[in-house]
Amino acid sequence: MGRRTELVVDGKIIDLDVRHSQRARRVLLKIDPRFGAQLIIPRGVQSREALSFAAEKGEWLKDRLASLPTPIPFREGAVVPVLGRPHRIRLTTSTDLSQFRVRCEAGELLTDCHPDDTAESIGTWFRDNARNAFSLRAEVAAGRLGVEVSRISIRDPRTRWGSCSATGTLSFSWRLFMAPDWVLDYVVAHEVAHLLEMNHGRAFWRLVDHLVDRIDDAKSWLRQSGPRLHRYG
Repeated sequence: MGRRTELVVDGKIIDLDVRHSQRARRVLLKIDPRFGAQLIIPRGVQSREALSFAAEKGEWLKDRLASLPTPIPFREGAVVPVLGRPHRIRLTTSTDLSQFRVRCEAGELLTDCHPDDTAESIGTWFRDNARNAFSLRAEVAAGRLGVEVSRISIRDPRTRWGSCSATGTLSFSWRLFMAPDWVLDYVVAHEVAHLLEMNHGRAFWRLVDHLVDRIDDAKSWLRQSGPRLHRYG
């Protein structure tokens, strides 16, 4: 995250995340589901000039921020999706509060932990289960294509759901464990296919089509519903 500054629009304070970029070609304003309003400043542009640009777009910023989904923290009573199905977080009594446990049962996420550690425990649970889900799917998909996955990395990127490195490491967003399982299948197939085709040409899409169905459905779900996953946690 960059430095924070405030912009006043019609008496309303807008918190701006200001970032300097070596790659940006012009001043950009973005709305991030987690960080809110972001101001991207390219090399050679003064901060004062960029902030003036942001002020001119104040009404646009205010409207876009107002349309963002309400954040849903991991705490008692919150409803969060697990593989596309809603679950309510419920705290349970633990005899040993040093042992944090989370289990999924009948539409609930049951946690044995201190209330102050609920968010951390739920977050860890999602990451662990995401790693298992992606590892199993990647192993099966790689076996069908006759390739090997060197490593699975679980991260929390802002814009990408998955990636494939030249060394065979597949990286995935842990938030995808909230999505329906057929969306996970697609993202895994997409990245495993990159182990053979590091592009998005026809040969690449033939590989993806060989591995999974509902490709268009999954891409549509990620475009329309994917950004909402960033409001959890």
